[in-house]
Amino acid sequence: MVRNGERQDRRVRGFAARAGGWSVRHRWAAVGIWVLFVVLAMGLGSAAGRVDVEDSDQLSGETGQASRIVDDARIDEPAGETVLVQGKDGRLRATAPEFKAAVADVIRAVEGTGAVTNVRSPYAAQAQTVSEDGRTVLVQFDMRGDPETAADRVDPVLAAVEGVADGHDALRIEEIGGASMNKTFDDAFGDDFQRAELSAVPVALGILLIAFGAVVAALLPVALAITAIMATMGLMGLVSHLQPMSETANSVMLLVGLAVGVDYCLFYLRREREERLKGHDPQTALRVAAATSGRAIIVSGVTVCVAMAGMMFTGLAEFQAMGIASLMVVAVAMVGSVTVLPALLSLLGERVEKGRIPFLHRGKRRSEGSGPNAGSGSRFWQRVLTVVLARPAVSVVVAVGALLAVAAPALGMKTQNLTLDQEFGSSLPIVATYDRVNEAFPGGSDPAEVVVKADDIEAPAVRAALADFRAQAVSSGASRGPVEVTVHAKENVALIDVPLVGGSDQDKAEKSLALLRDQVRPDTLGEVDGVEAPVTGQVAGSKDFNDQIVGSVVPVFVFVVVFAFLLMLVSFRSLTVAVTSIALNLLSVGAAYGILVAVFQNGWGAGLVGAEGVGAIISWLPLFLFVILFGLSMDYHVFVVSRIKEARLQGRSNLDAIRHGVVTTAGVVTSAAVIMVAVFAIFGTLSMQSFKQMGVGLAAAVLIDATVIRGVLLPAVMALLGERNWYLPKWLHRMPDLSHDEAAPPEPRRPAEEEPVRVSP
Repeated sequence: MVRNGERQDRRVRGFAARAGGWSVRHRWAAVGIWVLFVVLAMGLGSAAGRVDVEDSDQLSGETGQASRIVDDARIDEPAGETVLVQGKDGRLRATAPEFKAAVADVIRAVEGTGAVTNVRSPYAAQAQTVSEDGRTVLVQFDMRGDPETAADRVDPVLAAVEGVADGHDALRIEEIGGASMNKTFDDAFGDDFQRAELSAVPVALGILLIAFGAVVAALLPVALAITAIMATMGLMGLVSHLQPMSETANSVMLLVGLAVGVDYCLFYLRREREERLKGHDPQTALRVAAATSGRAIIVSGVTVCVAMAGMMFTGLAEFQAMGIASLMVVAVAMVGSVTVLPALLSLLGERVEKGRIPFLHRGKRRSEGSGPNAGSGSRFWQRVLTVVLARPAVSVVVAVGALLAVAAPALGMKTQNLTLDQEFGSSLPIVATYDRVNEAFPGGSDPAEVVVKADDIEAPAVRAALADFRAQAVSSGASRGPVEVTVHAKENVALIDVPLVGGSDQDKAEKSLALLRDQVRPDTLGEVDGVEAPVTGQVAGSKDFNDQIVGSVVPVFVFVVVFAFLLMLVSFRSLTVAVTSIALNLLSVGAAYGILVAVFQNGWGAGLVGAEGVGAIISWLPLFLFVILFGLSMDYHVFVVSRIKEARLQGRSNLDAIRHGVVTTAGVVTSAAVIMVAVFAIFGTLSMQSFKQMGVGLAAAVLIDATVIRGVLLPAVMALLGERNWYLPKWLHRMPDLSHDEAAPPEPRRPAEEEPVRVSP
């Protein structure tokens, strides 16, 4: 008679099963190799250092061209600062003695710090920093030293200006500029994101403790995720010399790594525990987990990697860094799940149940661990499945109708780079200062900058063109001035600052930008041979970024959807499963878009998440969410459908296989979804609207995906399709067969007196 283990050896042929089998046989070697890999990756990454994304790498349009010209010329533009002086009652004019005395005090105070240079008085002959109504003036100066570190040295200057303000009660005296804004935002929000990152791990661990009821079992998924993240951090240092990285990429990598690392370990651990509950010996239980959950992890991981690779098509260095970092952490977590995890489970054995939490799961009947239906899952989902499978057509109509209704607001989505008051609201005084400067000097806070490069910047024709540009920028209506020209003769470069009419109003400012680019520049600088004159600045950068994002939507969408479809087709050898998986994931993403628009753009329930008055979705978020959600949604889909197909191959009827697959995976899918929703919800509590939108969008999508999609719509659709679920046209039969690991060994025969193995749900 052939024993179960021997029969499984013949059955198992896939990579996951072979890797799991090798790890169990060489468990200390597997653990040692993993630890060595993590240590080496971190060490080599630290030694190599990390190359971060440069401004010139960010965009390929005019903004990027301008940045490259400045970088190549090695021009260090100083960090400019501005002090606004304005009467509080709106009646005091700039010519008043008290006004002039305050300006003199500001100049004296900032010069006294020794940290500034090139101080310009608004009363100088060519300053042009007195507002049209004569009630506001600007004192301008530059910070000494490296502009990149100016925020670290601006404190004495801020203190000096504040001291002057305290001595002039009738005047509003406020400082604003690149250094002071960065300092203010770093103080207010700099630790915000870091705190969210650090709190994500304890939150995940707490939920796992509740789910498993044992310390060791809860620690395993967190340990796998953390080691995968540590190894990826090292690898990012090495890869950054080919593809520069960034802090944003690091944060996204941490989020994705925690999500998939915990998910994959949960899938594997839950299946191994379930097989032991059925009466399999530990070795066979691990082999079954490797052949089933291990394979699902690989299919899911490869699909997620493909989705993350879609970010490469944006052409944006920041997105490319996020895509590569996320791809790497998923690949590392996937490899760790099918190699070191089986070895650890083999080493721990029953000790994985050590450190049981008192009072958790004590009401579970021990008999749940016996018989063929061991691990049959949540009673709640059993009741839901009873209703869904009894009326699958009605369930599909109701679920699809609800999701389409939720997604409907997305049709009116408005995307843009958020202004300061949209991003931060009125919580920071410097935002109000920004608005006052823009009101008195439209566009003065964020002027457009024209970077002019010529063979000879001092040539008469170039000089004449610069003068013409300066005049026409104002006469065309694009700017009210002052238009300032700074010539770097040695580098043959000139920088022209042009305050745009429209100021902080993005739509109006973009019209002014279009006038500069499409009319003023061609008519002046465009008439001189050998002159380059890209227009950059905050408004131009936002416009170029949005244009590039919009242009990359189609290639990213096509790449992700087509490759995900092909992977599902090859993995399940079913055209139907491939099509339905894509359709369900798109529904999930659409619903997430609808919630984002309803809350952050339309203001429905915005007060609950602190998003009043935002009125738009940040431009990079829809594409980012599509890639991340499409990848993460595949985790659950692959896991559930793999279990359904496995049950079908074991001889169960279609409805019974669906019920078995959904209900037996409900516990682990629910636990994984709760962790992801909790972690993403943390980011929804941050102060910056961009992170708040990201957190709410991700949390909402995962919640919808794990409940409505996987618990209702997927089983209902599969029930309606019946045997057509596994339809594959004959002409596709020659494609590679990667579906051979689904079937588990027959249920063992257990002695009546054998005690079931205790395991948490």
